Amino acid sequence: MTLDPSFIWTAFVQILQAIPTTLNITAVSMVFGLLIGTAVALVRTYRVPVLHPIAAAYVTVIRGTPMLTHLLLIYFGLPLIVDSLAEQFGWSFRSVSIPMIGFAYLSFSITAGAYLSEVVRSGLLAVSRGQIEAAHSIGMTLTQALRRIVLPQAFAASLPNLSNATIGILHGSTLAFTVSVVDINAQAQIVASTNWKFFEAYLAAALIFWGLTVLIERATALIEKRINVYDRGGVA
Repeated sequence: MTLDPSFIWTAFVQILQAIPTTLNITAVSMVFGLLIGTAVALVRTYRVPVLHPIAAAYVTVIRGTPMLTHLLLIYFGLPLIVDSLAEQFGWSFRSVSIPMIGFAYLSFSITAGAYLSEVVRSGLLAVSRGQIEAAHSIGMTLTQALRRIVLPQAFAASLPNLSNATIGILHGSTLAFTVSVVDINAQAQIVASTNWKFFEAYLAAALIFWGLTVLIERATALIEKRINVYDRGGVA
């Protein structure tokens, strides 16, 4: 086998069209995963009755099972639930109406939520509890203290880990091809299969992933720099 440098560029150009799909999966998973993770982290940090063991079980189960398993369980299980409910309640909506990328959105968001909950929880623990007591002393409710004081500092402290989680979800999005979603990895396979030049195609895909990873790292560095300008030592 000989390397064909010219085909690397050809594959690179053809794979570019799949970047929006990969970025959409990453962005949606991170946004909803962060919402889920923040809620779970707050429940676990402040040990909310009833919800605390449920949140702990969610984190343990999701982190203890592979990302691909979550995707396949959603892909094969959700249609059974949707079609069963549709038949029971007479809905016209059926599982065939769910776009393939929807399974990836749901699965990766659930997965991201468990991992991000630990990231956010570490940030919450980095904020001194004395700040909440000080907020209460000036008349703030717990919700106001969390929104104005604790969460901003927690997210600032968690930023490097949030960046790392984003990169992890970006790379994990390659699993979406198992449910027929044409992401960067799947597009590389399509391009390669038409020419039987798999090494060149996957090398082009690797270069694209590396470039996207560098962009995420650069964006994180800029955000950290901006945060540090306003940092007055509130985060331990």
